[in-house]
Amino acid sequence: MRRTKVLIVEDNDDLRNLFRTALALDGFEVHEASNGIDALRRIDSDPPDVVVLDIHLPLVDGIAVRAEIAAHASTRHLPVLIVTGSAANFDALDVACVIRKPVSPTELVKAVRKCLAASPGPPPPT
Repeated sequence: MRRTKVLIVEDNDDLRNLFRTALALDGFEVHEASNGIDALRRIDSDPPDVVVLDIHLPLVDGIAVRAEIAAHASTRHLPVLIVTGSAANFDALDVACVIRKPVSPTELVKAVRKCLAASPGPPPPT
């Protein structure tokens, strides 16, 4: 059975490692990107099932990454979980979930599962 693939997009190495460990221990296949450019390349070459996305990233920020995901028919169905320390309102981004840092490993895993459950999934082939 195929494991659910998560892409963690987080520039803080310690936090990214914490997220990776928590999700891997829960049975997810975890991939990582430390900046927006790397995230977009990974999404294009090997789309994940869910994206855990920080907003404040080097090179290309999380808002631009989310916009790029939403702009393409092949990726617009991907659930995106925003994990941020910002108090800003992200309703306009049309994301599956938003959680605020600091976040515990347990909270992260629960949020990823919630976002996956709420996602409509990919469109049927035409």
